[in-house]
Amino acid sequence: MPAILFGSISTLADTSELQRRAFNEAFAAHGLDWEWSRADYTKMLGSNGGAQRVADFAASRGDDVDAAQIHATKSAIFQDLLADQGVTPRPGVVDTMARAKRDGGKLGLVTTTSTANVAALLTALNIDAGEFDVVVDSSSVDEPKPAPASYLFALERLGEDAGTAVAIEDNVGGVTAAVEAGITCIAFPNQNTSSGDFSAAVETVEALDADHVVELSRS
Repeated sequence: MPAILFGSISTLADTSELQRRAFNEAFAAHGLDWEWSRADYTKMLGSNGGAQRVADFAASRGDDVDAAQIHATKSAIFQDLLADQGVTPRPGVVDTMARAKRDGGKLGLVTTTSTANVAALLTALNIDAGEFDVVVDSSSVDEPKPAPASYLFALERLGEDAGTAVAIEDNVGGVTAAVEAGITCIAFPNQNTSSGDFSAAVETVEALDADHVVELSRS
């Protein structure tokens, strides 16, 4: 049975700038004089994992910080921003989800973020988590993207193989993870990842075409 796997919360709604704002507010809350510009943040998005980005940035400056605690603060701020600011689904997402369900396909959300961030995003979008047949988050596997573990875990839970699935990813690390799992991948960059090298994806789009996505999952 075809499966469509959304590869991050930012494939559902473009949260990238809210995430950057949350990082900067977290830095201030921890008394750090750091400020990630949009250009700075864009350069960091080739890989997944916010806590690691904080740790790497601290190391580059010779600063000794608790990256995990800073990231926890960032996540709490991000969840508040989602509730306060409001977000909308990205173009074609709602139609693609509805078309997959109507045709008897399966839906997955395969992220590297936390359970709480997933819940906050779905609440902000008024999407019931039950719409997804599998939700993979940072607690599901030990190896984050770009390792393929999260996708292999999703396929196992769904009882599907890679040939029946299509992944939708917004960053290069996510595309790498999907492709290494043997899954056809559509690149759907967000506003801060559009300059990435998405050549490993079967195509790069600005909006999802529900009919085309479902067709790819059957080919």
